[in-house]
Amino acid sequence: MAVVQRMKKNNQLTIISLLLIVGFMLTSLISYFVSRAELRSQITLNQLPLTSDNIYSEIQRDLLSPIFISSLMATDTFLRDWVIQGEKETGQISRYLKEIKIRYSTFTSFFVSERTRIYYHADGILKKVSPNESRDVWYFRVRDMAPDYEINVDPDMANKDTMTIFINYRVHDYNKKFIGVAGVGLTVSAVKQLIETYQERYGRTIYFIDKQGKVQLHGANFSRATSIRRMDGLSTLADEIVANKKNTYIFKNARETTHLNTRYIPEFGWYLLVEQTEEKAIRQIAQALMINLLICALITFVVVLLTKVTITVYQKKLEKMASEDKLTGAYNRHTFDIIYDQTLKEARRKQTPFSVILFDIDDFKRVNDKFGHLAGDVVLKNIVTLTLAIIRESDMLCRWGGEEFLILLKECDLTNASGMAEKVRQSIKDRPTLYKGEEIPATISISVAQYNPTDNDDSLLSRVDNALFLAKAKGKDRVEVGTVAVP
Repeated sequence: MAVVQRMKKNNQLTIISLLLIVGFMLTSLISYFVSRAELRSQITLNQLPLTSDNIYSEIQRDLLSPIFISSLMATDTFLRDWVIQGEKETGQISRYLKEIKIRYSTFTSFFVSERTRIYYHADGILKKVSPNESRDVWYFRVRDMAPDYEINVDPDMANKDTMTIFINYRVHDYNKKFIGVAGVGLTVSAVKQLIETYQERYGRTIYFIDKQGKVQLHGANFSRATSIRRMDGLSTLADEIVANKKNTYIFKNARETTHLNTRYIPEFGWYLLVEQTEEKAIRQIAQALMINLLICALITFVVVLLTKVTITVYQKKLEKMASEDKLTGAYNRHTFDIIYDQTLKEARRKQTPFSVILFDIDDFKRVNDKFGHLAGDVVLKNIVTLTLAIIRESDMLCRWGGEEFLILLKECDLTNASGMAEKVRQSIKDRPTLYKGEEIPATISISVAQYNPTDNDDSLLSRVDNALFLAKAKGKDRVEVGTVAVP
């Protein structure tokens, strides 16, 4: 019975554990996937576009200002008047260009005259440009182009061939006649530093491409291909990117998933690309998932442990209530029937002896009448205590009914059982019950019988019951043996 109860308890704990684990896992996984979807939505709809707008605003402030400066130079009346009047005072143009360079913190400032082909800069005359000189091709390209300006990356002869981003702006006189090219320049390293500042501030990858998809500007740690047409994950999107002025994309490469926001900057003729990977944020969500699962596992362990303890406590209480007599603590008759049946089967299989002792309190009604039923209850408890002190741990004491008790003694023959019965009788007689300062004496009549292979399920109990009746008839307070009837 105990094994069956333990199996039921273990099954219950297993079911509770599975329900908790499945519940926690489902809740955590649903939370993870919802968070991941929300993260992607936030990146695509809010974070990345907002970041791109902020970066674009800063680009307008930091990189478009040279275009504005060059535009001012191209329409400056001093510059145009100086050229129209014959470029007589070269010191004047040098001072002018130097003032532009200092005031606007540019790397260089210049003017190339169409009439004289002289290249002026802040420190004086640099050279004369020639269509036959490869380094001067830029000037003749600007002279013949339709737009007012271009952005070009070239080495700056005036500054030890430092790679410089030039704003080359066409200059016209008051009659719209082309008279030269003016502009300013920023070093590529300075612009890269600006890009790196943006990247560090916003935690994004930022770079510029031209209309062919070729990368024009990027930060120092940029290690990708020189064209988006050769970039893993972006090559298939290249045509779409350069065909749209502004858009948002999601692409995957071998390592990660990336969100991309693109914007065409007409002043440069380039596209601003701002990338944000989701792996870092996803890793944080995944870490939170693992922490949640660990917490769930801990909670599950604690809940199962507490449940096990609670079930064990209550099961023991229920088992005790179901198997024991509530008043005396001795086993009840239902439990005895189960154990007795097992003992019979074991004795028949192993051919081992066992005995039973049946005793009844003599004149117990007189105790109740004289001292009251509460006193009678105390007497019953005391007799059980005295009996348990004598019998073995393997023996079973059962309240058979009223003031009758039955003892089952496994692997015990009639001789030993009789001796134990006598000890029980003598102990109860010698130790009266103390109740409210008064001693209540008691004696018992006892019968003993040993199992015999010829006994059926009821004959042993019948013999011991008959022997008890005989003990009562012979004067009580004695031990009688229930012998096997001779056929």
